[in-house]
Amino acid sequence: MSRLRAGLWWLGLALLSPLVVPQALYTRRRALRLPPAEGARQGLAAAEQAGVPLRLLVLGESTVVGVGVSRLQAALVGQLAEALARRCGRPVAWRACGENGISAEQACARLLPQVLDQPFDLALLVFGVNDTTGLTSLRRWQAALACMAGALQGRGAQVAFSGVPPLEHFTALPWLLRRLLGMRGALLDRHLRRLASSLGAGHHGVELEFSGDYLACDGYHPSALGYRVWAEGLAVSLAASLAPAPARS
Repeated sequence: MSRLRAGLWWLGLALLSPLVVPQALYTRRRALRLPPAEGARQGLAAAEQAGVPLRLLVLGESTVVGVGVSRLQAALVGQLAEALARRCGRPVAWRACGENGISAEQACARLLPQVLDQPFDLALLVFGVNDTTGLTSLRRWQAALACMAGALQGRGAQVAFSGVPPLEHFTALPWLLRRLLGMRGALLDRHLRRLASSLGAGHHGVELEFSGDYLACDGYHPSALGYRVWAEGLAVSLAASLAPAPARS
């Protein structure tokens, strides 16, 4: 069934390419390009809390480095660290490792080596938008994610994936392009769910209403409110899956 869906999607793209290609080129030229958020790429949330800190890694694309907001504390990693600290009742020592525009395959080669020298309790992988727009094959998509997950699990981290965001709500894209990329993103996300299950990792969907207030001024990345709601939803499911904190020696 997944092969049929993938084949139908490629067929649809081929038939609509005379309309879609000019839209994509126009959108690329006119897109508002926002910089990553300012601030240190690691920190400690709820330092006043008692207990052994939860060591959190967030690895991925532009949302990991906070494109759409001015400060990293207002982006996904900062909001998630604070939300997890509240739910787990312990500090969270977090690290963000991301790059604007990066694919999962590129991250496996460029970002993963940067974090393997540090131990983590929880690693959240945030990919999908760039692999959707870049038309990454399902095989390469899954192989790159499995590579990163396996390396992190081999070093003792509990691995979780954030679901592929619904590109059909990205207002920066013309309607037809939104629909096609939304279907492609959903296809990647279905494969991501199966991959996560096979690896013993978590899959956590992006639960956002995607009204105008949830998007930054570029119509593509989350706003501070969007990041906060996304992080709160992730914290609920991630906290429920975490092992109890180790006792102090």
